[in-house]
Amino acid sequence: MDSRNPPGPPDGPLQLQGRNDTARPSRSWRSILTHAGTALVSLLVGVLIGLTGNPNADKASPSATVTTTATATQTAAASNQPSAGKVPSDGIPGDGTYLVGSDIKPGTYRSEGPQGGLAPSCYWARLSSTSGEAKDIIANDATSGQTTVTITATDKAFTTTGCKAWKKSG
Repeated sequence: MDSRNPPGPPDGPLQLQGRNDTARPSRSWRSILTHAGTALVSLLVGVLIGLTGNPNADKASPSATVTTTATATQTAAASNQPSAGKVPSDGIPGDGTYLVGSDIKPGTYRSEGPQGGLAPSCYWARLSSTSGEAKDIIANDATSGQTTVTITATDKAFTTTGCKAWKKSG
């Protein structure tokens, strides 16, 4: 052995004895199929996660608040008639925008929370106007449980979406 050359692999390509080169393509196909199968399973898992989603995701989205308010306002504007005959004096029956003083009375109201089903949260807003603009929101929240709100005489309207009936408690 020559001390000038460090030990290591021999020069030239490494030849394996007794190995058949025809086995290499089947290993490549197996590798491709394994990777394709893994990609397919990952895609299916991603789709399932996207379909189930995070039920709290809309809670932080400002656009969801604006959209909900605009939709509720359009419903009230389309009727152009107060719903005072439909609203019981001790509560608010459910989804809609209600004018304070004519449709509902100022006071403290409580809801047991979301209706369930497609409504994962109970959204409410106290409004200074029914224009549907975000600047008209005095206070709002989207809760997943029991909630209480105090509507003042200076509020113009109250809107609610996805909540069980509101009972007047004060």
